[in-house]
Amino acid sequence: MIKFDNVSKIYSSGNVAVNSLSLEIKKGEFFVIIGPSGCGKTTALKMINRLINLSDGTIYINGKKISEYNIHELRWGIGYVLQQIALFPHMTIEENIAIVPELKKWDKRKIKDRITELLKSVGLEPDKYRHRKPNELSGGEQQRIGVIRALAADPAILLMDEPFSALDPISRKKLQQDIVKLQKKIKKTIVFVTHDMQEALALGDRICVMRDGEIVQCDTPTNILKYPKNDFVKNFFKSGNVYNTSIFSKPYQVKDMSDAGFCDHYKSGDGNLSISDTESIENLLKRLENEKAVPVNHLGEITGTITNEHLIKFISRRLEKGGERS
Repeated sequence: MIKFDNVSKIYSSGNVAVNSLSLEIKKGEFFVIIGPSGCGKTTALKMINRLINLSDGTIYINGKKISEYNIHELRWGIGYVLQQIALFPHMTIEENIAIVPELKKWDKRKIKDRITELLKSVGLEPDKYRHRKPNELSGGEQQRIGVIRALAADPAILLMDEPFSALDPISRKKLQQDIVKLQKKIKKTIVFVTHDMQEALALGDRICVMRDGEIVQCDTPTNILKYPKNDFVKNFFKSGNVYNTSIFSKPYQVKDMSDAGFCDHYKSGDGNLSISDTESIENLLKRLENEKAVPVNHLGEITGTITNEHLIKFISRRLEKGGERS
Protein backbone atom coordinates (compact mmCIF):
# COMPACT_ATOMS: atom_id res chain seq x y z
CA MET A 1 0.00 0.00 0.00
CA ILE A 2 2.66 2.54 1.12
CA LYS A 3 6.33 1.93 0.41
CA PHE A 4 9.34 4.00 1.47
CA ASP A 5 12.41 3.27 -0.66
CA ASN A 6 15.61 4.80 0.79
CA VAL A 7 13.77 8.01 1.67
CA SER A 8 15.74 10.90 3.19
CA LYS A 9 14.96 14.44 4.24
CA ILE A 10 17.90 16.80 4.66
CA TYR A 11 17.23 20.47 5.38
CA SER A 12 19.33 23.35 4.04
CA SER A 13 20.92 23.69 7.49
CA GLY A 14 22.38 20.22 7.03
CA ASN A 15 20.06 18.66 9.59
CA VAL A 16 19.17 15.10 8.60
CA ALA A 17 15.57 14.56 9.71
CA VAL A 18 15.09 11.21 7.97
CA ASN A 19 17.94 9.04 6.74
CA SER A 20 17.50 6.31 4.11
CA LEU A 21 14.14 5.10 5.41
CA SER A 22 12.88 1.88 3.81
CA LEU A 23 9.66 0.19 4.91
CA GLU A 24 6.34 -1.09 3.64
CA ILE A 25 2.95 -0.47 5.24
CA LYS A 26 0.32 -3.03 4.33
CA LYS A 27 -3.21 -2.30 3.18
CA GLY A 28 -5.58 -2.12 6.14
CA GLU A 29 -2.73 -2.03 8.66
CA PHE A 30 -2.69 0.13 11.79
CA PHE A 31 0.96 1.19 11.64
CA VAL A 32 2.40 3.19 14.54
CA ILE A 33 5.59 5.26 14.36
CA ILE A 34 7.16 6.05 17.72
CA GLY A 35 10.41 7.46 19.02
CA PRO A 36 11.93 10.30 21.05
CA SER A 37 11.42 13.94 20.09
CA GLY A 38 13.31 14.88 16.94
CA CYS A 39 13.63 11.29 15.70
CA GLY A 40 11.92 12.08 12.36
CA LYS A 41 8.56 10.39 12.91
CA THR A 42 6.38 13.40 12.02
CA THR A 43 8.62 14.25 9.06
CA ALA A 44 8.18 10.71 7.73
CA LEU A 45 4.41 11.01 8.11
CA LYS A 46 4.19 14.37 6.35
CA MET A 47 6.22 13.15 3.40
CA ILE A 48 3.47 10.65 2.57
CA ASN A 49 1.02 13.41 1.53
CA ARG A 50 3.80 15.74 0.34
CA LEU A 51 3.41 18.30 3.10
CA ILE A 52 7.18 17.89 3.31
CA ASN A 53 9.16 17.17 0.14
CA LEU A 54 11.66 14.34 -0.06
CA SER A 55 15.36 15.08 -0.47
CA ASP A 56 16.14 11.62 -1.80
CA GLY A 57 14.48 8.28 -2.40
CA THR A 58 10.91 7.43 -3.40
CA ILE A 59 7.56 6.90 -1.71
CA TYR A 60 5.01 4.75 -3.51
CA ILE A 61 1.27 4.45 -2.90
CA ASN A 62 -0.28 1.44 -4.62
CA GLY A 63 2.88 1.06 -6.69
CA LYS A 64 2.79 4.63 -8.03
CA LYS A 65 5.30 7.31 -7.05
CA ILE A 66 3.66 10.04 -4.99
CA SER A 67 5.42 12.59 -7.23
CA GLU A 68 3.36 11.26 -10.16
CA TYR A 69 0.02 11.97 -8.48
CA ASN A 70 -1.76 15.27 -8.96
CA ILE A 71 -1.28 16.96 -5.57
CA HIS A 72 -5.05 17.39 -5.07
CA GLU A 73 -5.75 13.81 -6.13
CA LEU A 74 -3.10 12.59 -3.69
CA ARG A 75 -4.38 14.56 -0.71
CA TRP A 76 -8.05 13.86 -1.38
CA GLY A 77 -7.19 10.17 -1.10
CA ILE A 78 -5.46 10.67 2.27
CA GLY A 79 -7.23 11.75 5.47
CA TYR A 80 -5.12 13.78 7.89
CA VAL A 81 -5.73 14.26 11.62
CA LEU A 82 -3.55 16.63 13.67
CA GLN A 83 -3.01 17.18 17.38
CA GLN A 84 -4.53 20.63 16.85
CA ILE A 85 -7.97 19.81 15.49
CA ALA A 86 -8.26 22.99 13.40
CA LEU A 87 -12.00 22.90 12.83
CA PHE A 88 -13.27 26.06 11.16
CA PRO A 89 -14.93 27.98 14.04
CA HIS A 90 -17.42 29.90 11.89
CA MET A 91 -18.74 26.73 10.24
CA THR A 92 -21.15 24.17 11.65
CA ILE A 93 -20.01 20.60 12.32
CA GLU A 94 -21.86 19.49 9.19
CA GLU A 95 -20.11 22.14 7.09
CA ASN A 96 -16.71 21.19 8.53
CA ILE A 97 -17.18 17.52 7.66
CA ALA A 98 -18.51 18.30 4.17
CA ILE A 99 -15.47 20.26 2.95
CA VAL A 100 -13.65 17.57 0.94
CA PRO A 101 -16.79 15.81 -0.38
CA GLU A 102 -17.97 19.20 -1.69
CA LEU A 103 -14.60 19.83 -3.33
CA LYS A 104 -14.97 16.44 -4.98
CA LYS A 105 -18.45 17.55 -6.14
CA TRP A 106 -20.41 14.88 -4.33
CA ASP A 107 -24.21 15.04 -4.54
CA LYS A 108 -25.77 16.93 -1.60
CA ARG A 109 -27.87 13.94 -0.52
CA LYS A 110 -24.81 11.70 -0.57
CA ILE A 111 -22.90 14.20 1.58
CA LYS A 112 -25.75 14.48 4.08
CA ASP A 113 -26.05 10.70 4.35
CA ARG A 114 -22.28 10.36 4.78
CA ILE A 115 -22.25 12.92 7.60
CA THR A 116 -25.07 11.06 9.35
CA GLU A 117 -23.22 7.76 9.01
CA LEU A 118 -19.94 9.19 10.33
CA LEU A 119 -21.48 10.98 13.31
CA LYS A 120 -23.21 7.77 14.32
CA SER A 121 -19.95 5.82 13.95
CA VAL A 122 -18.31 7.86 16.73
CA GLY A 123 -21.33 7.94 19.01
CA LEU A 124 -22.52 11.48 18.24
CA GLU A 125 -26.23 11.91 17.55
CA PRO A 126 -26.51 13.46 14.06
CA ASP A 127 -29.55 15.66 14.71
CA LYS A 128 -27.96 16.97 17.90
CA TYR A 129 -24.50 17.74 16.55
CA ARG A 130 -24.66 18.56 12.83
CA HIS A 131 -25.79 22.18 13.30
CA ARG A 132 -23.54 22.99 16.28
CA LYS A 133 -20.40 25.10 16.09
CA PRO A 134 -17.02 23.74 17.26
CA ASN A 135 -16.95 25.94 20.39
CA GLU A 136 -20.10 24.17 21.61
CA LEU A 137 -18.24 20.83 21.78
CA SER A 138 -15.81 19.39 24.33
CA GLY A 139 -12.21 18.70 23.36
CA GLY A 140 -12.93 14.99 22.94
CA GLU A 141 -15.99 15.68 20.79
CA GLN A 142 -14.02 18.11 18.61
CA GLN A 143 -11.31 15.50 18.08
CA ARG A 144 -13.95 12.95 17.07
CA ILE A 145 -15.14 15.43 14.47
CA GLY A 146 -11.53 15.88 13.34
CA VAL A 147 -11.25 12.12 12.79
CA ILE A 148 -14.49 11.73 10.84
CA ARG A 149 -13.83 14.88 8.81
CA ALA A 150 -10.64 13.17 7.64
CA LEU A 151 -12.73 10.13 6.70
CA ALA A 152 -15.55 12.07 5.03
CA ALA A 153 -14.53 11.44 1.41
CA ASP A 154 -13.74 7.79 2.20
CA PRO A 155 -9.93 7.97 1.74
CA ALA A 156 -7.94 4.75 1.60
CA ILE A 157 -5.25 6.14 3.93
CA LEU A 158 -5.52 7.98 7.24
CA LEU A 159 -2.52 9.85 8.68
CA MET A 160 -2.72 10.71 12.39
CA ASP A 161 -0.08 12.93 13.98
CA GLU A 162 -0.28 12.61 17.80
CA PRO A 163 -4.04 13.22 17.53
CA PHE A 164 -4.93 12.53 21.16
CA SER A 165 -1.94 13.94 23.03
CA ALA A 166 -3.62 17.25 23.97
CA LEU A 167 -6.61 15.55 25.60
CA ASP A 168 -7.19 14.67 29.23
CA PRO A 169 -6.50 11.00 30.13
CA ILE A 170 -10.17 9.97 30.20
CA SER A 171 -10.98 11.52 26.80
CA ARG A 172 -7.77 10.14 25.36
CA LYS A 173 -8.53 6.60 26.48
CA LYS A 174 -12.07 6.80 25.12
CA LEU A 175 -10.84 7.99 21.73
CA GLN A 176 -8.24 5.21 21.61
CA GLN A 177 -11.02 2.69 22.18
CA ASP A 178 -13.19 4.41 19.57
CA ILE A 179 -10.50 4.38 16.89
CA VAL A 180 -9.86 0.66 17.47
CA LYS A 181 -13.60 -0.11 17.10
CA LEU A 182 -13.86 2.17 14.07
CA GLN A 183 -10.85 0.57 12.38
CA LYS A 184 -12.42 -2.88 12.69
CA LYS A 185 -15.35 -1.55 10.63
CA ILE A 186 -13.61 0.65 8.08
CA LYS A 187 -10.28 -1.22 7.68
CA LYS A 188 -8.33 1.82 6.48
CA THR A 189 -4.56 1.96 6.21
CA ILE A 190 -3.66 4.07 9.25
CA VAL A 191 -0.25 5.62 9.90
CA PHE A 192 -0.24 6.90 13.48
CA VAL A 193 2.52 8.95 15.11
CA THR A 194 2.79 9.02 18.91
CA HIS A 195 5.36 9.44 21.66
CA ASP A 196 3.24 7.39 24.08
CA MET A 197 4.46 3.79 24.38
CA GLN A 198 1.28 2.47 25.98
CA GLU A 199 -0.80 4.06 23.22
CA ALA A 200 1.43 2.45 20.59
CA LEU A 201 1.06 -0.97 22.19
CA ALA A 202 -2.71 -0.63 22.52
CA LEU A 203 -3.31 0.49 18.92
CA GLY A 204 -0.63 -0.80 16.59
CA ASP A 205 -0.64 -3.91 14.41
CA ARG A 206 3.03 -3.07 13.96
CA ILE A 207 5.23 -0.48 15.64
CA CYS A 208 8.15 1.29 13.96
CA VAL A 209 10.67 2.57 16.50
CA MET A 210 12.79 5.46 15.17
CA ARG A 211 15.93 7.17 16.41
CA ASP A 212 17.96 9.94 14.74
CA GLY A 213 15.97 9.65 11.51
CA GLU A 214 16.43 5.90 11.16
CA ILE A 215 14.43 2.76 11.90
CA VAL A 216 15.73 0.88 14.92
CA GLN A 217 13.10 -1.86 14.96
CA CYS A 218 9.84 -2.46 13.11
CA ASP A 219 7.73 -5.35 14.39
CA THR A 220 4.57 -6.39 16.19
CA PRO A 221 4.02 -5.07 19.73
CA THR A 222 4.57 -8.58 21.08
CA ASN A 223 7.91 -9.08 19.35
CA ILE A 224 9.18 -5.63 20.30
CA LEU A 225 8.50 -6.27 23.98
CA LYS A 226 9.70 -9.88 23.97
CA TYR A 227 12.63 -9.43 21.59
CA PRO A 228 13.84 -5.80 21.63
CA LYS A 229 16.54 -5.39 19.02
CA ASN A 230 18.93 -3.52 21.29
CA ASP A 231 19.24 -1.64 24.57
CA PHE A 232 17.80 1.53 23.06
CA VAL A 233 14.49 -0.18 22.25
CA LYS A 234 14.37 -1.95 25.60
CA ASN A 235 15.22 1.19 27.58
CA PHE A 236 12.85 3.34 25.52
CA PHE A 237 9.88 1.13 26.32
CA LYS A 238 11.10 0.60 29.86
CA SER A 239 10.89 4.37 30.36
CA GLY A 240 7.16 4.08 29.70
CA ASN A 241 6.77 1.44 32.42
CA VAL A 242 5.71 -1.22 29.94
CA TYR A 243 7.95 -3.79 31.65
CA ASN A 244 6.70 -2.84 35.09
CA THR A 245 6.01 -6.12 36.86
CA SER A 246 3.58 -4.40 39.25
CA ILE A 247 0.83 -5.33 36.79
CA PHE A 248 1.10 -8.80 38.30
CA SER A 249 1.11 -7.55 41.90
CA LYS A 250 -2.40 -8.97 42.20
CA PRO A 251 -3.30 -12.57 41.32
CA TYR A 252 -4.71 -12.03 37.84
CA GLN A 253 -6.29 -15.06 36.23
CA VAL A 254 -6.94 -15.92 32.61
CA LYS A 255 -10.63 -15.19 33.14
CA ASP A 256 -9.72 -11.56 33.96
CA MET A 257 -8.59 -11.27 30.34
CA SER A 258 -11.55 -13.06 28.81
CA ASP A 259 -14.05 -11.18 30.99
CA ALA A 260 -12.51 -7.90 29.79
CA GLY A 261 -12.90 -8.97 26.16
CA PHE A 262 -9.25 -9.77 25.46
CA CYS A 263 -9.95 -12.99 23.58
CA ASP A 264 -11.39 -14.26 20.30
CA HIS A 265 -13.97 -16.89 19.46
CA TYR A 266 -12.40 -20.33 19.30
CA LYS A 267 -11.62 -21.67 15.83
CA SER A 268 -10.44 -25.12 14.89
CA GLY A 269 -6.65 -25.08 14.70
CA ASP A 270 -6.18 -22.44 17.40
CA GLY A 271 -4.22 -24.95 19.47
CA ASN A 272 -4.71 -28.36 20.94
CA LEU A 273 -4.10 -27.98 24.66
CA SER A 274 -6.38 -25.49 26.41
CA ILE A 275 -5.71 -23.57 29.61
CA SER A 276 -8.23 -23.22 32.42
CA ASP A 277 -9.60 -19.71 32.94
CA THR A 278 -8.63 -20.06 36.62
CA GLU A 279 -4.93 -20.35 35.74
CA SER A 280 -2.64 -17.41 36.46
CA ILE A 281 -1.58 -14.84 33.86
CA GLU A 282 2.04 -15.91 34.50
CA ASN A 283 1.23 -19.47 33.38
CA LEU A 284 -0.52 -18.12 30.28
CA LEU A 285 2.54 -15.99 29.54
CA LYS A 286 4.77 -19.08 29.66
CA ARG A 287 2.48 -20.85 27.19
CA LEU A 288 2.47 -17.89 24.81
CA GLU A 289 6.26 -17.83 24.69
CA ASN A 290 6.05 -20.91 22.48
CA GLU A 291 2.51 -20.83 21.06
CA LYS A 292 0.74 -18.27 18.86
CA ALA A 293 -2.67 -18.89 20.42
CA VAL A 294 -3.96 -20.72 23.49
CA PRO A 295 -7.56 -22.00 23.80
CA VAL A 296 -9.28 -21.13 27.09
CA ASN A 297 -11.68 -23.44 28.89
CA HIS A 298 -14.25 -22.80 31.60
CA LEU A 299 -15.15 -25.94 33.55
CA GLY A 300 -13.84 -28.03 30.68
CA GLU A 301 -15.68 -26.20 27.89
CA ILE A 302 -13.69 -24.17 25.35
CA THR A 303 -14.86 -20.56 25.54
CA GLY A 304 -12.34 -18.70 23.37
CA THR A 305 -8.74 -18.18 22.33
CA ILE A 306 -6.08 -15.79 23.67
CA THR A 307 -3.08 -14.62 21.64
CA ASN A 308 0.08 -12.65 22.34
CA GLU A 309 -1.64 -9.53 21.01
CA HIS A 310 -4.44 -9.92 23.55
CA LEU A 311 -1.89 -10.26 26.35
CA ILE A 312 0.02 -7.14 25.29
CA LYS A 313 -3.18 -5.08 25.14
CA PHE A 314 -4.29 -6.42 28.53
CA ILE A 315 -0.92 -5.44 30.03
CA SER A 316 -1.17 -2.00 28.44
CA ARG A 317 -4.65 -1.49 29.92
CA ARG A 318 -3.48 -2.54 33.39
CA LEU A 319 -0.60 -0.08 33.19
CA GLU A 320 -2.98 2.73 32.35
CA LYS A 321 -5.11 1.82 35.35
CA GLY A 322 -2.08 1.72 37.62
CA GLY A 323 -2.32 -2.01 38.19
CA GLU A 324 -5.86 -1.90 39.60
CA ARG A 325 -8.20 -4.72 38.78
CA SER A 326 -11.37 -3.76 36.95
